[in-house]
Amino acid sequence: MSSYLSHKQTSTGGAHRVVVFSSPTCVWCTRAKTYLRSRSVPFRDVDVSSNPAAARDLVRRTGQMGVPVIEIDGRPIVGFDQARIDSALGLRAN
Repeated sequence: MSSYLSHKQTSTGGAHRVVVFSSPTCVWCTRAKTYLRSRSVPFRDVDVSSNPAAARDLVRRTGQMGVPVIEIDGRPIVGFDQARIDSALGLRAN
């Protein structure tokens, strides 16, 4: 397992590993991270623009070159899809 995925996070709703693959200039990445913070969901932020190994791994595993990709418990969600994020985390819609 890659080092950027080895950190296990927990939330009040149970243990979930949440990883956000992002870049600093991505508006939707910022929105996704802001949303997760607003819901008190801990996550690991992986900047693929400064981590070529993570970028390659993301493409290999998901086929996606764009960000954000939010991985929850090993399952990728492409883009900022609030309904799918809520569902994957067992959260009620805001």
